[in-house]
Amino acid sequence: MIVHHAQAVEMTALIPSHSSNKGLRTLGARISTSQSDEIKFMKRWLAARGEPVRVSSSMSSMPGMDMSHDAMPLMPGMLTPEQMEALREAKGQEFDRLFLLGMIQHHGGALTMVKTLFDTAGAGQDAELFNFATDVDTGQRAEIRAMQNMLEKTN
Repeated sequence: MIVHHAQAVEMTALIPSHSSNKGLRTLGARISTSQSDEIKFMKRWLAARGEPVRVSSSMSSMPGMDMSHDAMPLMPGMLTPEQMEALREAKGQEFDRLFLLGMIQHHGGALTMVKTLFDTAGAGQDAELFNFATDVDTGQRAEIRAMQNMLEKTN
């Protein structure tokens, strides 16, 4: 899920140069902060258990993160390289629309992964992980609703 979160951070990093929408800028800053904090949590959680942090090696916006999709399949909800390229090339209202659609897709994938975790026998045994996953679920659902509202206003 680290690579998944890293893509969201990469997406939000495009907002300042691609959009003048104040609401989108505020939302993007919130998403970037929460996803970055969650990446730190996941790295600490893995390290505390002696587990390796599995990422590939080419994401430029965050040291140590990799977004080369040749090395591993996309996680649920992740944007394809083509979707990311379209987002990078868009500006203004088209960027806003692609960002909102893409981040809704992205957050939906996170909800899928949380559901898969909760559907796994024994997954709720680790209170710290349970709380983290519950927070991800709650936060992503709230942000999806906000993005759907923003998207309706752009149509």
